[in-house]
Amino acid sequence: MVIRFLIANAYSIGGTIRTTFMTAGELARDHEVEIVSVYRLASGRGLELDPRVRLRTLTDLRTEAIGRGRKWAADRPSRLIHPDDSRHPRFNLLTDIALVRYLRGVRGGVLIGTRPGLNLAIARHAHRSTIRIGQDHMNAEGYRPGLLEAIAADYPALDAVTALTEYTAARYRELMGPGGRVVCIPNAAPANAEDRHAQPGSRVIMAAGGLTRRKGFDRLLRAWTLLAPEHPEWSVEIFGGGVEHDALEARVHRLGLRRSVRLRGHSPKLIDELTRGALFAMTSRKEGFPMVILEAMSVGLPVVAYDCPTGPRDIVTDGVDGYVVPNGRTRLMAEALGRLMDDDDRRRHFGEAALEKAKRYELGAIAGRWEELLGELAAARSNGPTARRRAAATARVRT
Repeated sequence: MVIRFLIANAYSIGGTIRTTFMTAGELARDHEVEIVSVYRLASGRGLELDPRVRLRTLTDLRTEAIGRGRKWAADRPSRLIHPDDSRHPRFNLLTDIALVRYLRGVRGGVLIGTRPGLNLAIARHAHRSTIRIGQDHMNAEGYRPGLLEAIAADYPALDAVTALTEYTAARYRELMGPGGRVVCIPNAAPANAEDRHAQPGSRVIMAAGGLTRRKGFDRLLRAWTLLAPEHPEWSVEIFGGGVEHDALEARVHRLGLRRSVRLRGHSPKLIDELTRGALFAMTSRKEGFPMVILEAMSVGLPVVAYDCPTGPRDIVTDGVDGYVVPNGRTRLMAEALGRLMDDDDRRRHFGEAALEKAKRYELGAIAGRWEELLGELAAARSNGPTARRRAAATARVRT
């Protein structure tokens, strides 16, 4: 089976790219797999990709590649990607032309979109000989009304929609009605992390993610101001880069946390960095299915997370492998962190439970769920009305 993942930009760094690369690599054991990047802005990839997976780029948006002849198209906004998709400004007329040409040219196999704008484009323009799947890496509750209306109207044309949590899957079933098929397939935990383990005796709280408002590191700093004075031996390390770096740095100085908080920037070896920690904190305002929680648990870090929509409560079992704190309740976040900071035995037990939890999301198991879905969709195609008519016609000829 030929399986194609359609992604906005495979040359950056992020949870969607990471999990797409991981899933593609695992499926490539038994299938011909390709990742199709609508555009590229960087010279090299930010993440490693299994050599068995082909990487194809539709539009090279690097300055040296566009040239004057195509710059006019690159400067015009996309008409193909829905304007309420948060990534819409990154697309343009140049990517539209390449994407439509690609979608109309693909025949057979499987095509999997990875964000709403791409899923809608697949539903509207991909050839019907192709099994068409739309993935959601966030959650429907955070989308604008115009985008939800488009999803309700056009997603039923897809063969299936996959959501990362049961809550999001239920929302899609409600939007699409009886005509749509929705399946919950979560992201997988990082592969080959079993030989790397966190240090329960450490005195470091780990956090990671893009430095954006959505990730809520300002909320982590507020909670830490309540803990830092009484825990001078502890520190917080935040990994990631982004537009909020300077603002967060200024906030660290303003709150008097320079001695205990470090902004570490992006690390290509985040798993190794996490093993130096004693626990992991996540204070996002909104998530889809936070890969970083699975990364932390895969090395045995207990997790303290805000109950944001969606994901933390789907992964963390409160009081067993971490704590899920009511969203935005700063004092409760500080209390949950303090409870683990003050109890070495509890951190160790929670860490052991986190390792066990991560096993449920092993890459092989998640790939198996994809295999099951793709097999069912292929069988439905082969047993569909067209196939039955063709079989009947063949039988008449033979008689």
